[in-house]
Amino acid sequence: MTYPNVQLLINNEWRAARGGATLPVHNPADGSTIGTVAKASIADLDDALAAAAKGFEVWKNTPAVERAKVMRAAAALLRERTDAIATVMTMEQGKPLAEAKIEIGMSCDIIEWFAEESRRVYGRIVSPRSLAQQQMVLKEPVGPVAAFTPWNFPINQVVRKLSAALATGCSMIVKAAEETPASPAELIRAFVDAGLPPGVVGLVYGDPAEISNYLIPHPVIRKITFTGSTPVGKMLASLAGKHMKRLTMELGGHAPVIVAADANIAHAVKVIAGAKFRNAGQVCISPTRFLVEEGARDEFVAGLVKYSQGLKVGSGLEAGIQMGPLANPRRVSAMQEITEDAVKRGATLATGGERIGSIGNFFKPTVLLDPPLDSSVFNNEPFGPMAAVRSVKNLDEAIAEANRLPFGLSAYAFTSSIKNAHQLSAQVQTGMLWINQQAAPWAELPFGGIKDSGYGSEGGPEALEAYLNTKTVAMTSV
Repeated sequence: MTYPNVQLLINNEWRAARGGATLPVHNPADGSTIGTVAKASIADLDDALAAAAKGFEVWKNTPAVERAKVMRAAAALLRERTDAIATVMTMEQGKPLAEAKIEIGMSCDIIEWFAEESRRVYGRIVSPRSLAQQQMVLKEPVGPVAAFTPWNFPINQVVRKLSAALATGCSMIVKAAEETPASPAELIRAFVDAGLPPGVVGLVYGDPAEISNYLIPHPVIRKITFTGSTPVGKMLASLAGKHMKRLTMELGGHAPVIVAADANIAHAVKVIAGAKFRNAGQVCISPTRFLVEEGARDEFVAGLVKYSQGLKVGSGLEAGIQMGPLANPRRVSAMQEITEDAVKRGATLATGGERIGSIGNFFKPTVLLDPPLDSSVFNNEPFGPMAAVRSVKNLDEAIAEANRLPFGLSAYAFTSSIKNAHQLSAQVQTGMLWINQQAAPWAELPFGGIKDSGYGSEGGPEALEAYLNTKTVAMTSV
């Protein structure tokens, strides 16, 4: 399949950047240049903003039932095009083809769920204090939105933002990742082909700092939504706050995994090892810090190491591949540095810890044992195929360590005790806790973190609130 040269979408027109500038796109499996993506200028952003302002006026006045029809039609087109889009995603991002197809399928589910929720954006009537009065609470779309999305899930991360925005009547300019531009372009093409009016969604690529510094303060934009690292998120939140813009922030995590001595260890290994190495560990909710009670440690470590060593790593387009390359060379360098730091500080390298070959961004699935608490891997999100395991004496110690860091996006736990499960539910500081299962971020569930992992939700009915203004209307007869 030929990789496309990706263009901007402005006012439902696919076009090159005004100045003709482009950026190269690379295949992480071999480092080759596979295509280009248009690099937007300030003039292009002005065009996108003007289109979003006009699109908002049309879309907010489109009945919810009609908005839902367009969204369902887009999801249907996306399903029909899954094979072709998944191939493009694997070419630019690296994940195995099967994972790319799962991402697209789940994205379709999210679109369809929010399409239905669009008809349930309700206000309310409030009992007045006089029969001559009426009091209403109305819900209105906040306005044009600027969305900034990452490369690790190039369709799903856009879908979570776009679906909620469209369901509530907002328009949106998407700044997708320059490293993985073609798959989000195909997602948005499905919406355009489904009949989305001009200007309701725009798509731009370019210099991330230039685009964010221009879009966030711009008076047309009324809300910002960002998925990415905590340091970048804090900078964008600061800029948005300066201009009184609404925010949804889904930032970095460092997910603890607590394994109690009474857990079904075989089940825990099967569930959490698969979750650990999905997308080569480049997942914001990836399990990273494994806190295992001493009585379960040997069996758990043996199972995790065996699973890691059995993974088939290679190009995501090859049959049977279970883990693809990392998305870019800097992730390989980061894995090497984190491994070296842990070993230097006394950790044991149980398996992996090195690059695979010299072509492409491949790194062996890695398990580190007993890294000290001051090691990089136990303080900074590795964002790669790396698991770090420490023993704990009891559940209290595990919970204390889980809560030590400023992150609070996702956490996992395995136990056979209802008492333990209740303690974990009450005491682990996180936005999402998955007990005896892998993460299942269905559309109907809130998706978001606390502390330095951000605020707001990109799932469930809570996600809609971020795109709505609340208006009180009170009237008295005279």
